[in-house]
Amino acid sequence: MNQKPWLDSYPPHVKWNQKFKGKPLHNLIDDTAAIIPQNVALDFMGKTWTYGDVEKAVKAACKSFQDMGVKKGVKVGIFLPNCPQFMIVFFAVLKAGGTVVSYSPLYSEPELLYQVNDSQTEFIITLDLASLYSKIRRVVEKSNVKKLIVSNFSDILPFSKKILFNVFKRSLIAEIIKDDFHVDYNSLLGNNGDYKVVKINPDKDIALLQYTGGTTGIPKGAMLTHSNLYINMLQIEGWPPDIHFGRESVVAFLPFFHIFALTVILNFGVKVGARIIIVPKFELEDAIRLMTNEKITLFAGVPTIFTALANHQNADKIGISKIKMAMSGGAPLPVTLRQQYRDRWNIDITEGYGLTETSPVTHASPMGNVGSRAGSVGLPLPATEVFIMDRKNEGVMLPHGESGEICIRGPQVMKGYWKNPEATAAVMFGDILKTGDVGYIDKEGYTFIMDRDKDLILVGGFNVFPRTIEEAINKHPLVEEVTVIGIPDDYLGETPKAFVKLRDLVGTLNEEDLLAFIRSKIGKHELPSQIEFRDKLPKTMIGKLSKKELLSEEKAKYEAKKNR
Repeated sequence: MNQKPWLDSYPPHVKWNQKFKGKPLHNLIDDTAAIIPQNVALDFMGKTWTYGDVEKAVKAACKSFQDMGVKKGVKVGIFLPNCPQFMIVFFAVLKAGGTVVSYSPLYSEPELLYQVNDSQTEFIITLDLASLYSKIRRVVEKSNVKKLIVSNFSDILPFSKKILFNVFKRSLIAEIIKDDFHVDYNSLLGNNGDYKVVKINPDKDIALLQYTGGTTGIPKGAMLTHSNLYINMLQIEGWPPDIHFGRESVVAFLPFFHIFALTVILNFGVKVGARIIIVPKFELEDAIRLMTNEKITLFAGVPTIFTALANHQNADKIGISKIKMAMSGGAPLPVTLRQQYRDRWNIDITEGYGLTETSPVTHASPMGNVGSRAGSVGLPLPATEVFIMDRKNEGVMLPHGESGEICIRGPQVMKGYWKNPEATAAVMFGDILKTGDVGYIDKEGYTFIMDRDKDLILVGGFNVFPRTIEEAINKHPLVEEVTVIGIPDDYLGETPKAFVKLRDLVGTLNEEDLLAFIRSKIGKHELPSQIEFRDKLPKTMIGKLSKKELLSEEKAKYEAKKNR
């Protein structure tokens, strides 16, 4: 049996057996600014910063952080939406020797407080927007955070928008307390940038503490080293065949506080000297205008973003013909959606796969190969090995074609979970990461994901994978989005229930018709016991369809029914 069957399927311009060497991640800014200092690095609502501007700001902020006490082992939290400050502070903290802890503005206060205390974050940066500042101030008051750094939102706006914002939207700005605890972000930049060079060990020093697992239990901080993040960016850089340094434009619809956007948009964008167009929040109409008016060449999103663009009433007028690479991650990409992009725009969406613990990308589908492996997440990236482990016998690897737990070995695999050796031991088998996903590898090396192990539905003793049902329902032309969960059943234990959002098209669809449509596509035991149509489906902070809220709803319904 070929232990690495993907080698024969590899794109001709990519070598799998590459030897990668990690570097300090903040070298990205220095290296790119040294070559193209006058090129635009950031474009935020029309206001731009060159790579030279960003490098200067990073060095100044680095010196200020060092003066405040940031060094190896010190955690600095970033509590920001997509904005220029995120990029500047991220690289400045790393250059100072510190570790970044990325916080989502969408987290609840209890979630934030747990992560701030667990990570031992000492400094946090945020904006003066009331929605952000008020929340994080209440959190840090209950923590050991030493300084709260606050940046003025209006300072990063173009002049005309700054005037309008200050006149009409002052109510959105919080009143910042003036005391020794608060630091004005602008004061970080008011020096000559004469920072102290810190010697980084890329393989050992932690660049990022990224919390994960909040949907299944207590969040865990994945320790990602400089090498993890730097090498994963290199693995992605070599995948598309025609990237030209200093000539690309990438749009950041996804938030940088999510690991997928951080690696695939920010780090990758800086490495190739791209113009990074920063979008604070994905709004469909604004996104369509931007995609049409700007010459975007690189685009990363989640399936719901690709779906929203494809289903817009003016989809045929969206100008995205310049796109060289469109990568989807974060959730399974419907086969029908990928084909839709190929037919309409001649764009092959590259489906990526990975998880926070792998920095995050481990797999990608070869570009221009959309039809041959429909439903696959592609091939392992260079220097990445994939195994299928028997779910009942740890360490027993299964032959190709048999399903089990997908396991990964590669230079992008995390160092472990912060202060949590038990959780680390539960997912690591030597240097191999157990993903918790169930799937198989075919004879040509393509990986297929059947589902998350935790999402598995046990119907009368039969294993039912929600993704199988979701793919069948997604084939109906009136369906826009679908997610399937297991609901309690007194007789069978569990049964599948589908939640469906229809496209905004002429026509109606009911439960009976949809069941008739999928009956020949899946097994009898896989047929949903219920189908519920909704105007919208719950999503996570980056726009992935979320099962968490639906599971809670159904559990509450079941408990209420039992207690009658």
